[in-house]
Amino acid sequence: MSAKIEITRTFNAPRELVFKAFTGSEHLRNWWGPKGWTFDFSKFELRQDGVFHYIQTSPDGNVMWVKFVYREINAPEKLVYTSFFSDEKGNIVRAPFNDKWPLEILNTFTFIEHEGKTTLTMIGTPVSPTEEEIKTFQESQEMVQKGFSGTFDQLADYLARTSN
Repeated sequence: MSAKIEITRTFNAPRELVFKAFTGSEHLRNWWGPKGWTFDFSKFELRQDGVFHYIQTSPDGNVMWVKFVYREINAPEKLVYTSFFSDEKGNIVRAPFNDKWPLEILNTFTFIEHEGKTTLTMIGTPVSPTEEEIKTFQESQEMVQKGFSGTFDQLADYLARTSN
């Protein structure tokens, strides 16, 4: 039994710029995360086995730490990392919104350019999930789609305002 979430979105920007938006800390701070939340970095190492550890805070003060571990960086075509909720020190913790959420997700992003626009495909799959975690992940598809839709709206707005 497997589970995956796939999201595809086309941006009106060249592939190199969209890829940089995902891999440059100076870009990420301008658009990443849920709409209306504040965002700050603890660590950012863009390399294989490098870590991106950050904190995001909701408008009502809920704090979430998240950590990525990069597995593959193939500019400007592909970005692969695992992600998980963490504590301040970077240790894996259960998702604050559902303790049956998979501990770790493998995220694969592909970037395809056509006539100056970039189509981004994101596939998220749980890493070694229990059957209960798979069920929770599958039942959460709409929530995840909505969350990424808002984040990608912020990216589209950012790309429209930036040129490199």
